[in-house]
Amino acid sequence: MTSDDTRAARTEAVRALEAEFGELINRFRRIITENANRVSPGMLPGAYKVFTTIVRREGITLSGLAESLMSDKGQISRTVRELEQLGLVQRTPDPDDGRSSLLSPTPFGLERLAEARAPQESLLVDALDEWPVDDILNLTRLLHALTLGERPAT
Repeated sequence: MTSDDTRAARTEAVRALEAEFGELINRFRRIITENANRVSPGMLPGAYKVFTTIVRREGITLSGLAESLMSDKGQISRTVRELEQLGLVQRTPDPDDGRSSLLSPTPFGLERLAEARAPQESLLVDALDEWPVDDILNLTRLLHALTLGERPAT
């Protein structure tokens, strides 16, 4: 096989992977939109993403949140205020920096999120039911490497 054949085969494989990622992203967008509406009717997917990031990275600052989401700090600030008004998140003083606050979910917010996720909770578990655990772990390892832009560890 020549290097041209190898390059063409690699390009075709990457295009197929891109198409599958596109389908997967569309599926997750639907799930996120549905979950957002279950947390609070009319909640936009972007607000849901901010909320779930606060849940996952409890004790994050507004600046850290904006950086993590690669978003405008002003927009994130407005979204956090909306989440506070809904009773989903709270601010507490940052013990390391008195000018800053730490964001965390409220018990009510965690309850709403659990209720929103419940209908879809086993979706991925069910989808992977026939997969060997080693295949699931390998896919996880490969996706992690892709996310980091690194060569997968062997």
